Amino acid sequence: MPYKLLIVDDSKLARMSAAKALNTLYPDWSRIEAANADEALSLAKQTAFDVALLDFNMPGRDGLELAAELLALHPSTPLAVVSANHQQEIVGRAREIGAVFLMKPLNEQALSAFLQDAVRRLEQAKA
Repeated sequence: MPYKLLIVDDSKLARMSAAKALNTLYPDWSRIEAANADEALSLAKQTAFDVALLDFNMPGRDGLELAAELLALHPSTPLAVVSANHQQEIVGRAREIGAVFLMKPLNEQALSAFLQDAVRRLEQAKA
């Protein structure tokens, strides 16, 4: 079943890379993109999405703050916070709020594992 992925990253190159990997892994999925937390929240209130991939380091609110806000709107949404900063504090905070932590640069294998788990969760929620 095709799903919709929200990609949030202030780097256009990172968004393009995630989109390319998504197209390889799940060519029937669609995506929406945002360059920052404010834009993502605005999109989330207007457009339904199933899964989200959030950059940690962005101007304004970081990806963990955004993840908490998105989960408040859509509590069962599978979310991943992506960062090159893999300090235990950040990884732990991501898990505490219910998000998966993925290392940057994001590789197709890590994205695939996250998306497969997201699909499993989404399908279980529908059952």
